Amino acid sequence: QVQLVESGGGLVQPGGSLRLSCSASGSILSIYVMGWYRQAPGKQRELVADVTDGRINYADSVNGRFTISRDNAKNTVYLQMNSLKPEDTAVYFCKVRTNWGDFWGQGTQVTVSS
Repeated sequence: QVQLVESGGGLVQPGGSLRLSCSASGSILSIYVMGWYRQAPGKQRELVADVTDGRINYADSVNGRFTISRDNAKNTVYLQMNSLKPEDTAVYFCKVRTNWGDFWGQGTQVTVSS
């Protein structure tokens, strides 16, 4: 089994920045994909960004503002969020895809308001 621990959420003003991190732990990991999803109140959970060995995908709404990166040695994925907007407010979830399936983090709250 795999456990994911997320950190870095918080309250920021519009235009501010946050950096989320997600570290995977557990035995025998073969991680293919690491990514971030978010879910705002009353909305469906949506993909924000994910990264494989050779590809990065971003949602159109965050492209140019957010940057995803991963450190394979640490089994960690990051999400640098710049120029934050109120519509970015959501619970952000880390997700990893492994040889054995998908695993989700507990979520971290990001609130953007003035």
